[in-house]
Amino acid sequence: MGRKGRKRGKNDGESRVERPKKERPPGVSYEEVVRENKNFETFYKAQKVVPEGEWEEFLACMKENLPAAFRLTGTKDMACALLRVMKTTFFEPLSQIIPPELTPEEQEAGEEPVKPLKPFCLPWYPNNLAWQLNLTRKNIRRCEAYWQLHQFLISETETGNISRQEAVSMIPPVVLDVQPHHKVLDMCAAPGSKTAQLIEFLHSANDDRSAAIPEGIVVANDADNKRCYMLTHQAKRLQSPAIIITNHDAAFMPNIHHTRKDGSVGPIKFDRILCDVPCSGDGTLRKNFDVWAKWNPVNGANLHGLQLRIARRGIEMLAVGGRLVYSTCSLNPLENEAVIQRLLMEADGSIQLVDVSSQLPGLKFMPGLEEWLLMNREMEAIKSVTEIPLKNTNLFNKHLFPPSMENKEKLNLKRCIRILPHHQDTGGFFVAVLEKTKPLPGEKVYKEINQEEIPTVPDTATQRIRQPPKKKRRQGFREEPYYYFEKDEVVWPGIDAFYGMHEDVDPGLFLTRTKDGKKRNIYFTNKCIKDVVAQNQDHIKIINTGVKVLVRSDNKGSPCDFRLAQDGSRVLLPLFSKRKICVTKNDLVIMLQNDDMEMPPEIATLDSKTQEQCADHCTGAIAFLYEEDGLKIQLVGWKGNKSVRAYVAKNDRIHYLRLLGADTSKYEKNKFAEQRNLDSMNVDVKESTPDDMQTDVNDENGESNDKGETDVCDGIQEN
Repeated sequence: MGRKGRKRGKNDGESRVERPKKERPPGVSYEEVVRENKNFETFYKAQKVVPEGEWEEFLACMKENLPAAFRLTGTKDMACALLRVMKTTFFEPLSQIIPPELTPEEQEAGEEPVKPLKPFCLPWYPNNLAWQLNLTRKNIRRCEAYWQLHQFLISETETGNISRQEAVSMIPPVVLDVQPHHKVLDMCAAPGSKTAQLIEFLHSANDDRSAAIPEGIVVANDADNKRCYMLTHQAKRLQSPAIIITNHDAAFMPNIHHTRKDGSVGPIKFDRILCDVPCSGDGTLRKNFDVWAKWNPVNGANLHGLQLRIARRGIEMLAVGGRLVYSTCSLNPLENEAVIQRLLMEADGSIQLVDVSSQLPGLKFMPGLEEWLLMNREMEAIKSVTEIPLKNTNLFNKHLFPPSMENKEKLNLKRCIRILPHHQDTGGFFVAVLEKTKPLPGEKVYKEINQEEIPTVPDTATQRIRQPPKKKRRQGFREEPYYYFEKDEVVWPGIDAFYGMHEDVDPGLFLTRTKDGKKRNIYFTNKCIKDVVAQNQDHIKIINTGVKVLVRSDNKGSPCDFRLAQDGSRVLLPLFSKRKICVTKNDLVIMLQNDDMEMPPEIATLDSKTQEQCADHCTGAIAFLYEEDGLKIQLVGWKGNKSVRAYVAKNDRIHYLRLLGADTSKYEKNKFAEQRNLDSMNVDVKESTPDDMQTDVNDENGESNDKGETDVCDGIQEN
């Protein structure tokens, strides 16, 4: 929210950008929307954004549908395991398939033939985990093998192991270069695809415990309250104890305080900041077709001020030596180079553009512009400040014009990255990477105090030992506060004894959302998040933090009232030594294929070594561990007197069975196979029924034999 409480979302600026009131007529599909705008062509030809001789190719590409792109998410070993499954089960066999030919009816209807599948691995994304597919709805509808691949992608997306994301949208987190110890801020985070990437990079340490509980944090902020909850849903899939979601206007983002090494409290200076600002979105024309009709040359000028304020606030919150990535899905230089130019001029040498081309091997892009042209709604070119028409003085100002000759070399705007759609069959995008080399003009500098010589009165206003002043809580939906465990927490001794927590585990990192009464869910965060919550809960609107690790389970057969939660198994399992069983591949398959809660698998059906381990444990929550050939699977469940069960959702069961190379048909439906079975049954019925009986049946219905057969076929098709 801004100073007056106005809400702004990812598409902020819609109320400020002039848009036609006429809506797309009902019943008109996206394919029928006219993908043409003469002003768009005139404007971008004048900007010389596209290299000479490539304009027709660029424009033709902009009018085509965007290919599907996705990346494999989660831990590195699990993502790589799923990648192997995807390649061997789908990509390699599909490359050998000859697509079906068009039927005469389809040829008459002008249908295009199904194109061979050509998966393209994005070469610049780490570990080959990002892909692009030329998979269309028509291909999926007409080819069974393509349909099966599509079902695989849907299933894995629902479990969070695959994230559908536009290829160019993946670039900003990659060039941000996040390390596990960094404090990271995502200023305009919703819906959360880029935030998820930041979390994954934060959890990239080599050993299990450091990877599960990193030292750093990600603060994911968005101005739209509803989108913050969408962001929360996305983040929960990654089981991170190092993320906190806040709800503030990025342009007026309040300081987030923390405890420094010397014990004083002050605002966090972030190591990495992602500034993916609201924009006009003309780089998304290939998927957002309505933008064609809405586009006009003043959209960029309308949004320039908002984009600048957000980026400027980001630079203020950035640590010296830190990196900020500014990005938009727009090609307009007024939203891109003009913003970066102004940031550099205002910083007076405190920030500089970084060349990150070496971090993006194989990516084709254009350097940033050093010359551009302003145009008003009437498509009149404005080449200088003196030429601004009186009617446009409230829209254009001197900061929107390109740099002077003497400033071009100093600004290095060519280090910016502009991605054109026709170069690699993507959307349009802009990225600039800024590094803070010294404090901004007028910025207060904190000087660390020697612990042995802490002065009675701080030398400066930033060197304070006291807590930051409390501010009135912002208006809106009031979130429940966070209560971390105290030293005398009643439930902790039982949890500690039952699970055998390691001695270095701090119970003060566990928290709940209720202070009194029974605690239903117990969450966990790292030390840095706990400190941020403690210092900011009264003046920062925190939407969500912590990963759920324990759930109350009042079972009389177990000495502990809390069972393990699959949502936080990756975080909690490295912290305790008891209640763990190493199982075989066959054991896991048995448990995953059995989803009958009334009749769970009996212990006697498991491997003999697994049975021996079960005998050593009393009734209660248990963790099943499997590791082979670099694949690690950790499931939580319950061990009873004679049976065991895994607490795994349906889609997750399919995921783990795929990784194990086991049969998944119990949980998956194949509409093509079902149709073949129905067709076969229909043929068998016809062959086994005498002709005179068929005639009698049709006579009873008062219909001809031909008409009756048609009805039967129609019914099969509908099913």
